[in-house]
Amino acid sequence: MRHVSASQYLIHQYALKPSRLAISSVHRYFGTRRSGSLDSLDSLLQGCARVQQCEQVHAKFIVSGSNSSAFLASRLVSTYARFGRLSDAQMAFDSRSQLDCFSNQILWNSILRASVSGERCVNALNLYARMRKFGNLGDGYTFPLVIRACRQLGGNGRKSSRLSQVVHCHAIEAGFHSHLQVSNELIAMYAKLGRMVDARKVFEGMGVRTTLSWNMMVSGHARSGLSLETLKLFSLMRKKGIGVNAEALAVILSVCPDLGAFHTGKAIHCHVIKDGFEDYSFVKHSLISLYGKSGNVIEAQILFEKIENKNTVSWNALITSYADAGLCDEAFEVFSQMERPDIVSWTAVISGFAANEREEDGLNLFRRMQIAANVTANAVTICSVLSACAELSALNLGKEIHGYTTRTFLCNELLVSNSLVDMYAKCGNLKEGRRVFERIEGKDVISWNSIIKGHGMHGLGVEALQMFDRMITNGHRPDGITFIAILSACSHAGLVSQGRLLFDKMVSKYRIEPRMEHYACTVDLLGRSGLLEEASEVVKNMPMEPNNCVLGALLNSCRMHKNTAFAENVASRMFGLVSESSWSYTLMSNIYAGNGKWEDSARERVSARSKGLKKAVGQSWIEVKKKVCKFAAGDCLEEKDSEEIFQVLKGLTIQMEDISDDDDIMFGKLMKLKY
Repeated sequence: MRHVSASQYLIHQYALKPSRLAISSVHRYFGTRRSGSLDSLDSLLQGCARVQQCEQVHAKFIVSGSNSSAFLASRLVSTYARFGRLSDAQMAFDSRSQLDCFSNQILWNSILRASVSGERCVNALNLYARMRKFGNLGDGYTFPLVIRACRQLGGNGRKSSRLSQVVHCHAIEAGFHSHLQVSNELIAMYAKLGRMVDARKVFEGMGVRTTLSWNMMVSGHARSGLSLETLKLFSLMRKKGIGVNAEALAVILSVCPDLGAFHTGKAIHCHVIKDGFEDYSFVKHSLISLYGKSGNVIEAQILFEKIENKNTVSWNALITSYADAGLCDEAFEVFSQMERPDIVSWTAVISGFAANEREEDGLNLFRRMQIAANVTANAVTICSVLSACAELSALNLGKEIHGYTTRTFLCNELLVSNSLVDMYAKCGNLKEGRRVFERIEGKDVISWNSIIKGHGMHGLGVEALQMFDRMITNGHRPDGITFIAILSACSHAGLVSQGRLLFDKMVSKYRIEPRMEHYACTVDLLGRSGLLEEASEVVKNMPMEPNNCVLGALLNSCRMHKNTAFAENVASRMFGLVSESSWSYTLMSNIYAGNGKWEDSARERVSARSKGLKKAVGQSWIEVKKKVCKFAAGDCLEEKDSEEIFQVLKGLTIQMEDISDDDDIMFGKLMKLKY
């Protein structure tokens, strides 16, 4: 008896410091005893420093008959998982089926933990389904693992949402939903799925909330784009004296620019310093982005210089800061200093060019990226390039990018599909945009907004309304951007009554507070139809001061209906705005000219020049061999480009003449029918 106890003691001691000597004790121990105690065998498994040692212990288990223990089986599964041998862990688990161990919850939890730790979420969920078939409903250790598997599965489709609800219901039925770890995992799962309403319900139902619970709620709201709610939660945490971790502070800083809350961001920067998180690189990256988006690139540069071990993320943060501030040349200069820019670096500069009316520069950089080594465009890159194509009406280049997304399967990304719809609509090929839209699986609000806006741009107001109705029927709730698109569509198609009804429904049914853009669309809708008095009443009753967009829409309506007196009243308000532009003076001058008041027309142009307001030079662009060429009146074209450009222009002129002739013939036929 003394001999056996000594051997067990030695095994346990060697297990604490794994070595070959520890494993040699296995052979001696099993050589003297037919079977060992559970503690000794458990110690041996814990002492395995290499997977080969685990295999040796496993073999001895089988030879000695010790593999009948569910406890040891669970330990064996965990040990294999520790070495990343998930297939061996699964095999060890499956071999228990003949030994009636499937009623043991510890064994199930071990294989579930192994699958979740190895991020084999589908396998974990299949195991959970098998476990329930055997009559095991799970315990307080099971549900956190299964919920985590649902979170790893991710996605925002109906299947993922349905699965998360089913597992949540199982936890409630088993009585474990109120356990702290289960509740925290539920919050994390719902946050990953973007279902913050459900996460909030779980959070509010918790008897005890930890710092982790609060921080997960803050991070979840931020990542779901709920910026205002994020800052409200942060403020509440501060009032309650609950600590905010570095990760949560980083995401809180990231939402401040969305709200224009730069002063709040600076205050949070003080909390970062006070709490000792300033040296965390990812916090510094968020701070650099904050100051860059606020236009304070000097502070962003100072923070960048303070980072000791700069990595690619650090460089990208500075590049993005310059790009967000509209300093594209500076962003490109920093980009050029990088030894190995990654796809985020390329995308940041391309997006910066596209967002600051330098689309051609963005497209040129994209062409450079295509021949760069070890860089592959992602969905965000493609969206930036498609945006540039849309602004330049570069249809052929847009088609080429579409082909690239098809070959690389990026067209299956919802973000890319939505951008393709927008690009085709802006480039005049609504038919192809509609085709892309109909192929989208899991359409979101942005998908519907893009196609509604596209129909409106082409003057197809009735079709835009039909799309809006389809959107509602499919269970999507319209947002503020949806109503801007549909009101604009009604305006261009002269659908006054429908537009009025939609504006009222936006406020009363969908509780959306009208913004300046909504008022501008409504004024344009009424003004285009000659209802200048009603349009003026809308302007007078606005809860905020009208800007150039609203007054400009009313002034343009006055031009359309040649109402000089009304126009003079509107123009006097526009000229008093801080953000004066030459456009309002030019429009007023044209109104006077249209009514034969030439002296008044000239006076407006002189007044604009005296204030230093210059009319923006109108530019034209033409796509030749997938290259967009811009030019204005009076520009000298390069000799190498001029011949090709003039050939394309000649072809377009011939097409327009043919269309004009067809219109004349059709007009003549109509006149004969009339008389």
